[in-house]
Amino acid sequence: MNPVGKPGKTGILMPVEVALARLLETADAARIVERERLPLAQAQGRVLADDLLSTLDLPPWPNSAMDGYALRVADWTGEPLSVSQKIFAGQAPVALEPGTCARIFTGAPVPAGADCVEMQENAEVQADGRVRFSEKLSPEQNIRPQGQETTVGELILPAGTVLGPIELGLAASLGCAELEVIRKVRVAVLSTGDELVEPGQALGPGQIYNSNRVLLCSWLQRLGCEVIDAGILPDDLDATRARLGGLKDVDLILSTGGVSVGEADFLGIALREEGELSLWKLAIKPGKPLTFGHFRGVPVIGLPGNPASTLVTFALLARPYLLRLQGVEQVEPLKIQVPAGFDWPVAGNRREYLRGRLENGRAVIYKNQSSGVLRSAAWADGLVEVLEDRTLVAGDAVYFIALSEVLG
Repeated sequence: MNPVGKPGKTGILMPVEVALARLLETADAARIVERERLPLAQAQGRVLADDLLSTLDLPPWPNSAMDGYALRVADWTGEPLSVSQKIFAGQAPVALEPGTCARIFTGAPVPAGADCVEMQENAEVQADGRVRFSEKLSPEQNIRPQGQETTVGELILPAGTVLGPIELGLAASLGCAELEVIRKVRVAVLSTGDELVEPGQALGPGQIYNSNRVLLCSWLQRLGCEVIDAGILPDDLDATRARLGGLKDVDLILSTGGVSVGEADFLGIALREEGELSLWKLAIKPGKPLTFGHFRGVPVIGLPGNPASTLVTFALLARPYLLRLQGVEQVEPLKIQVPAGFDWPVAGNRREYLRGRLENGRAVIYKNQSSGVLRSAAWADGLVEVLEDRTLVAGDAVYFIALSEVLG
């Protein structure tokens, strides 16, 4: 496939939408079908493998929405009614005696013969124990009907749903103790560059600590992936080939660094020589040199090495790819439109994702948007999208993507 895009300083730049569409198309063709059965307590963050259908009505019987009194409206003539039974949640009532009411509590089954529940605030208990009702009564009042939430056979959660606390609680309400989920995506993470040193080691001349490995490994774990730490690669083509070739039983190789244009682009060289290179040079800032391809049949995403570039490209491109591999359909983060709290006087030829946050309903941005400044993301609570060839003045509408949308 030929790249589609606009000319940039280093050639054709592929639009973000085109790159994402190609990544998702590739993921669709390689969807994981292996599954495992897990207890609900272990299924947090996993992806549902099969449609979850209701096996019962919820609620299974009409029940009271209030603490109060159950009665048959036709039996009430305005005179006080005697109480014939008391019904707590978890109890099975007997049929209501004609001409009486039943003391009932929230969630308790409504007795046969009753068609109304009046809240206790509108009821007055007389000295003789009978109950007077002061407001107009109507059938079905304050009664939750059988099957109000679900009915037998109804689709509750479709396959491909990411299971969070609410989804797991819903499964529990149907009596499910276990669920079939897609097996974890196996992702090998490696960093490239002679300049990288792991935290805790002494820095040599020209060296920096490897923050991307920690960033990505922890992020992948939050996404429910199985992470294989493949370490740091030196700037050497043979070493790159050997390390990539040793990563066989994985669904994705995720690399940072070594994808820029130039003599040190060893990942790109390896993909061209022993696989294929499908994506390269995107119309995105930060993150232009993102790479996607296959090495001996194994998918490889090469993220840029600068920390902010790594964050943006993983959030917007690698994360959707990983979710789609597991069968998740809705993989793009929610964008909300807000007024800009800043000016953007110079238009760029790439779509920019600025680290920013909302203050008084407006998007403001960190003072330093360098791709090497991870602190900007720690200060921010989202990404502010500025479209290509666009200038802004404060008050113009921009899209804001909360980091909470992409981190888990």
